[in-house]
Amino acid sequence: MSTEREVELAQSGNNVPIEEIVVNEKAAMDVDLDKENQVTPDGGEPTLHEKTSLRHIAENLPISAWLVAVVELCERFTYYGMSGLFQNYVQRPLDGSQGRGALGMDHQGATGLTTFFQFWCYVTPIIGAIIADQYLGKYKTIVLFCIVYMVGLLILVCTSIPGALEHGSGLGGFIVSILIIGLGTGGIKSNVAPLIADQYKRKKMAVTTTKKGERVIIDPALTIQRIYMIFYGCINLGSLSLLATPYMELYVGFWSAYLLCLCMFMVGTLVVVLGRKYYVVRPPQGSIITDAFRALWIMIRNRNMDAPKPSWQAEHRGIQASMPWDDHFIDELKRALVACRVFAFYPIYWVVYGQFSGNFVTQAGQMEGHGIPNDLMQNFDPISIIVFIPLLETCVYPLMRRLRIPFRPITRISLGFIVAALAMMYAAIVQHLIYSAGPCYGQPLCAASEIDGTAYGNQVHIAIQTPAYVFIGVSEIFASVSGLEYAYTKAPPSMKSFVQSMYLLTNAFGSAIAEALTPAAFDPAIMWMFVGLACASFVCGLIFFMVFHHLNAKEDDMNALDADDDMPEAPIAESRRESRRESAPKI
Repeated sequence: MSTEREVELAQSGNNVPIEEIVVNEKAAMDVDLDKENQVTPDGGEPTLHEKTSLRHIAENLPISAWLVAVVELCERFTYYGMSGLFQNYVQRPLDGSQGRGALGMDHQGATGLTTFFQFWCYVTPIIGAIIADQYLGKYKTIVLFCIVYMVGLLILVCTSIPGALEHGSGLGGFIVSILIIGLGTGGIKSNVAPLIADQYKRKKMAVTTTKKGERVIIDPALTIQRIYMIFYGCINLGSLSLLATPYMELYVGFWSAYLLCLCMFMVGTLVVVLGRKYYVVRPPQGSIITDAFRALWIMIRNRNMDAPKPSWQAEHRGIQASMPWDDHFIDELKRALVACRVFAFYPIYWVVYGQFSGNFVTQAGQMEGHGIPNDLMQNFDPISIIVFIPLLETCVYPLMRRLRIPFRPITRISLGFIVAALAMMYAAIVQHLIYSAGPCYGQPLCAASEIDGTAYGNQVHIAIQTPAYVFIGVSEIFASVSGLEYAYTKAPPSMKSFVQSMYLLTNAFGSAIAEALTPAAFDPAIMWMFVGLACASFVCGLIFFMVFHHLNAKEDDMNALDADDDMPEAPIAESRRESRRESAPKI
């Protein structure tokens, strides 16, 4: 024993002989060492030593998770196959002088309406989350909003028929349909993403032995990551509808493309209804979101995050306030707010992301198409995602884990911002090449480019735009998938939908910023808008990493779920409601 330790014991007045204390401390150290070196049986929770020494793996998805993924695939098939045509539908005139169109509102009008549609689609998830958490639960809410979605699609199909367009029904029908469709997709989006993760029931790490005899750790966090990678892959498989709908638009009419989307959505709705017995369906947990907003207002008004707590009100206000929550609920809300703060930078990313379905489509129309519809180029975004997700999930990420190279969500999100900046910079270069080519140079689609009354793009091949879409796709894998994962894993059990809706709301903020940039969406200013977005995304990526990189070290602790997570959700909800009734002070 060291001299310092002997002095410490002597000063403490301990009368036990030093030799005996030495023996006891050594025995205790040996016991701790034995615990660390013990072999945990398969299915048991790993020790700290095993967590750091054994390889972590993800588990296979249950069948119910795959069914939810199919539902999302059908919904995204509809959404992208339909909305990917909106730029041409709104921008170009019905007479076909600039290719097939309908409403003839020019570039800025089309960009404004399509951007509003994106904004609306990401505000409405809050409505869906409130209905799900407070009244119906996720499953019934999804079914309800599927019906709403189909009504909007039916209006869009009917008002895009040539006869309806000729009689002036196009614009009114379009506006009504996007409002209803936006409500439908928002109600679905806020609940599908948490629902697919709800299908996975394991909450704690467990040791297992592979067929090759290797002892590994099943890590729920990695499984959730895999779930959202597959979920996002299905989203982009669905978005390949843009391989078909532009040709249907070109050779048949917009109504035929919208009708295909309606039929595919009906298939997804049938999967929801017929697969009911396979889903893990959790009941609503009460007025979680409305209570959360009420508590947030009290926090803001009092400038104190503990102000909504009944105990704080009793201590600082001297009143016995009757509130629909207890102190534990406010602690969970604070945890949710900490999780949400990483989303503050996302609006800039969504501005960049939104370019591929708006201004990129217009840019493609300013080049020589060689028989390729300008809105067909959008497919290179989902194709790149479909190629890179399996590559990352089966090769890159497992190799990094074997080499003990951490690639935490904060790092992935930062990288996503930087890759998105590369996409914008490349788009600016392509725009410069368009302006440098004839016959119209800085004014694409001018009269000099018309042949038989149809305007053609400048002498730049449309395929040169491909890398911009690939960059956007790769950035989504890092930024968007990691955002979905972060919104689920960092949210307290009672606030999954709330945090998910807050994450989706950042997309609405991004659309609002993009709406403000609409006046810059004209030639030749749009090239400099691309440059500005590239710089903004790159700088945001760097600042984001500097501000939040410390959360990487806390990742495992933040992923640790509450002790009551292993209980069925209904008893949890009931026990919390009972707890609130008992702990809420009475007036």
